Amino acid sequence: MKESSVNLYLKAVTQISRFLNVVAGMSLVFLILLTIVDVILRGFGKPIVGTYELVAFSGALAIGLSMPRTSLLRGHIYVDFLIAKFPQSVRDLFNITTRGLVFGIFALAGWNLLKFSWDLQKSGEVSLTLQMPFYPVAYAIGICCFVQCLVVICDIIKIRGGNYDE
Repeated sequence: MKESSVNLYLKAVTQISRFLNVVAGMSLVFLILLTIVDVILRGFGKPIVGTYELVAFSGALAIGLSMPRTSLLRGHIYVDFLIAKFPQSVRDLFNITTRGLVFGIFALAGWNLLKFSWDLQKSGEVSLTLQMPFYPVAYAIGICCFVQCLVVICDIIKIRGGNYDE
């Protein structure tokens, strides 16, 4: 029973991070296409109004939403040449400790982003040109920070299970 619930958890986090990554990819494609079309239209003297704002929103979403999947796949840069010299038990302790710190950082970041989003929503803060609200993007990135916490728990489960280095 315990093993199947752990596998179910790992699969659920994988699916959530995959979904967020697809949305991040769509945001990135939108950003690229918008930039290309805007550059072409600027040549004809008809730029797209609000391109800067849309690119900023899309870029924030592309980065924030792709973070959990990148971490789950260990696609980020990490330097382990120092701890590679230690026995497996020391490496595991080091990895669990650092994942615990990462969990704390992302939990705080997520909580503060959600509080900030709520403040943006209450104040009605919008972008200058298009008058688009900021809070949906801030909420999305805050939620992604909590999904990142779930990914960190996956890492800890894998470390404890002995299959993190695979």
